[in-house]
Amino acid sequence: MSRQLVLPNEAPSLSPQRLAGLARLAEKLGYDAVWLPDHVLPPEPFGEVFGGVYEPLVTLGYLAAATERVQLGTSVVIAPLRSPYVLAKQAATVDRLSGHRLVLGLGAGWNEPEFAELGVDFSRRGALLDHTLALLDQLFTTGRGPAGGHFEPRPAGRIPILVGGNSTVALRRAARAGDQWLSAGLSPDQFAERVTKLAELDPERRVRPIARLQVTGELATAVETYHEYRAAGAAAVSVHFGADEEYEERMTAFAAATE
Repeated sequence: MSRQLVLPNEAPSLSPQRLAGLARLAEKLGYDAVWLPDHVLPPEPFGEVFGGVYEPLVTLGYLAAATERVQLGTSVVIAPLRSPYVLAKQAATVDRLSGHRLVLGLGAGWNEPEFAELGVDFSRRGALLDHTLALLDQLFTTGRGPAGGHFEPRPAGRIPILVGGNSTVALRRAARAGDQWLSAGLSPDQFAERVTKLAELDPERRVRPIARLQVTGELATAVETYHEYRAAGAAAVSVHFGADEEYEERMTAFAAATE
């Protein structure tokens, strides 16, 4: 089963060099992907709740030059807060810069004050995400906008789309337009129930289910939970190790314990 790493992007004091070093270490340790979260103008300071100090796609362009093999993902971009055309351009550029290593994770968003801050109608977030998904598919596959505008750089192959969210609506969206589905905050039992529902919506099993694991206590507990997610049907587990100053030590120990 694939092990993935959520990079600690919660503090303005985190240096770009540290992020690059963590991505390189993840690659060396055998993590298959590194992820960055997204927030634009959250209502409170960045921290455990509102991770995402560095803009993820810009930062992944930087990490693409610092790594060679590891996949680079967004976990997840709040699509309704973005111009879908600019998002498509950013994603296609990172995909080209990285040698086709981008996984574009998208979500509808959950924090209404952030939408209000940016002047976006929170009640329309699902419709806006669906519009973005349809437009990305059109631009990436045809190279043309709705009015005939020319889009480049065209991806050499399909950029994998990850859809985040625990609701049945999110699962339907993943089955319809995604390649991967990401849960967050679910127990292994809850995750298993959602995987069963996803299988009903996606009988061909195209969509890879991914569980996010927040490590807050003993490493042994995290390793046990990792295996429980695996038994619950996870194709990958995306791990966040909490305290920034201990990241290298914890991610190294976790990799050794889950070989």
